[in-house]
Amino acid sequence: MTQRPYNFSAGPAAMPEEVLQQAAAEMLDWHGSGLGVMEMSHRGKEFMSIAAQAEADLRELLAVPANFRILFMQGGGLAENAIVPLNLSRGGTVDFVVTGSWSQKSAKEARKYATANVIASSEADGHTTLPAPASWKLSADAQYVHICSNETIHGVEFHELPDLKSLGCDAPLVIDFSSHVASRPVDWSRVGLAFGGAQKNLGPAGVTLVVVREDLLGRALPICPSAFEYKTVADNASMYNTPPTYGIYMAGLVFQWLKRQREGDLTGIAAMEARNVAKARLLYDFIDQSAFYVNKVAENCRSRMNIPFFLRDESRNDVFLAGARERGLLQLKGHKSVGGMRASIYNAMPLAGVQALVSYMRDFEKEQA
Repeated sequence: MTQRPYNFSAGPAAMPEEVLQQAAAEMLDWHGSGLGVMEMSHRGKEFMSIAAQAEADLRELLAVPANFRILFMQGGGLAENAIVPLNLSRGGTVDFVVTGSWSQKSAKEARKYATANVIASSEADGHTTLPAPASWKLSADAQYVHICSNETIHGVEFHELPDLKSLGCDAPLVIDFSSHVASRPVDWSRVGLAFGGAQKNLGPAGVTLVVVREDLLGRALPICPSAFEYKTVADNASMYNTPPTYGIYMAGLVFQWLKRQREGDLTGIAAMEARNVAKARLLYDFIDQSAFYVNKVAENCRSRMNIPFFLRDESRNDVFLAGARERGLLQLKGHKSVGGMRASIYNAMPLAGVQALVSYMRDFEKEQA
């Protein structure tokens, strides 16, 4: 097979080529069953084994404690912006730290079901910094505190999750980790609930992952639809309604791929973190030494997954993108709300892809000088 183009899309994003090849080989007949996965009953023994293995592999990869439930749901991160307050707010007060477009959307949606307080915001800095947890104006009666731990559009990442207990807050921390799940370990001792769409680092669009502490189940508002109530979903092992079966299967293949990854003596998520650190450093270091490109995010909170950058002369944007396509570097245009460029370098993006991008950026800078 010839080298495929490098896909820098923010999501749906590139998937590991090995996973795509395995799925293609199993498309018509999964393990001699005579059925493709898309044709299976979600309550049949074949698919039940697929789902159980996917959950077990994910629990191992992310070191999810036994007192957390893993749920495979639908609706993506945007739906969870409603589903979380429907389940956890009790119609009371919920706190939000707004660090970019996604946390801003989350706060806006929660106001339909609860009193949503913005306790800190980086809007004045153009969402290029993170407000220090010590500066957060936490509500005494908050049912939970919500952060987006990696902002896909603005390229801002919490490199360490806040310790709410050290801030005198007993509320559970809710994290939207859609765009960096499985790229690094999670400190579950600081988390009450984590959610994320699969289409960036885990698989195709359609699956939403929710990892929720058991003591937070059973709190849903009466208006919460049954299919979105976490306790109902947990009690039925994510099979209360027909789940996104093929998406769960594909995510399961990604989990197995992640388990096979090696980087020196490291394996699994630790190996991916080391690889992601190296990829991000390569691109940021090049941008920082260049007088032609700029990244505006403060160094202490730069995302490893989503790297926005700008040409200092933005009149050259279209020429830059056209040249990138000719070099097999796809989906580099920045989000319409911020402009510029964005390189999303999720787990499936190899180091060679980032090296190819840096090589092109260097050549383009010389040509345009």
